[in-house]
Amino acid sequence: MRAELILDVPEAWPQFSADDLATLSDRAVTTAFHVGLESAGFDPWDAESAVSIAFLDDRRVARLNEDFRDKAQPTNVLSWPNYEGDDPEDIMEQGQDDGPSVYWGDLALAGETLAREALEQEKPLDAHLSHLIIHGVLHLLGFDHIEDKQAELMEGLERLAMRDLGYPDPYGESAE
Repeated sequence: MRAELILDVPEAWPQFSADDLATLSDRAVTTAFHVGLESAGFDPWDAESAVSIAFLDDRRVARLNEDFRDKAQPTNVLSWPNYEGDDPEDIMEQGQDDGPSVYWGDLALAGETLAREALEQEKPLDAHLSHLIIHGVLHLLGFDHIEDKQAELMEGLERLAMRDLGYPDPYGESAE
């Protein structure tokens, strides 16, 4: 799995170097793919798999959010899947059918929003960023959180991925 990075507004991301963002992104993307594919019953395949991640400022993300979702405000992460479908299995089958090189889609993250949320939620910034990349990649794989059952599944996968990366539960204590 490969994350193609676009650090378009570095001043919005002063806490991270480009190398830090690359390392963190690669780990989060790889882990998200692993838990997403496994949960849908797919063995990881040897295809070249890629996503692009744009590290932007709030102003640019607000513009994208308005253009694509009619919401004139920044949000922490936006995703644009390359495949359409109603369930992850269908989307992942489309990816496998594309052969040796699969481009799953694009993510955009808002630096100031992300930093503000991490501070408000008392989370380490690298953990919050990893969580949002995982969240975005799961959207690219077809997971969603519109309905309660979907949200439970997606949040469970996010918790698993974060645990695999050595981070705490992003939603607080697990309900076990």
